[in-house]
Amino acid sequence: MRFPRASASELLDVVDRYVTPDPKEHGRHLRLLHGNFARDDESERDLFVQSVRAAARKITDEELEILLEGDWRSRLTASWLIGFDRRDHFRDVLADLLLTSQFCFAGQGHCFALARFGTDEDAEYLAVYLDRYLRRPDCEYDQHWAISALLHIDSLTGSEHATRFLVPGGLWDQWVEALPRPSSPSRFMDGLCGFAADSEADGGTGSG
Repeated sequence: MRFPRASASELLDVVDRYVTPDPKEHGRHLRLLHGNFARDDESERDLFVQSVRAAARKITDEELEILLEGDWRSRLTASWLIGFDRRDHFRDVLADLLLTSQFCFAGQGHCFALARFGTDEDAEYLAVYLDRYLRRPDCEYDQHWAISALLHIDSLTGSEHATRFLVPGGLWDQWVEALPRPSSPSRFMDGLCGFAADSEADGGTGSG
């Protein structure tokens, strides 16, 4: 990592405030994991999205850097907060973390953030990831999240970055066919980014 290493007490403090902010809940990270919050009923989902928006506005860059030094829970949460607030100066860091894929699940957040930034540069980072990991059927990591993020960016920019991966017999088909449970690429990232965009329009009030 390129950040100064935080002390254990600093990390625990930031985790308590942003990853597990409500002692009555299991943790914000569990509702962000797999986009689980999107399956909540509308009122509950809206309250959660508002709380994420408020936290994304409140957290400092230094606190985000501390979370990005932590485990998958901290990195996942940090990436979602970065994506909600579109702090695209974290682009290179998140792309590096995604490509390294040190921790399970954290890459979901990295893909979400890159999708939220929504530029050709972000698409290129996602393509580099897919070029590497679609050639690894032994690594079922965050390929579904990366292709969905890439499709989302293509829809925003009118580009076709995802096309070469999705041609019949291409890298996506080859990777999926080697999995125990093959599945098609999905555009679920459109919906997740839509929740974040709607919270911007609504003002994003709520508890951080």
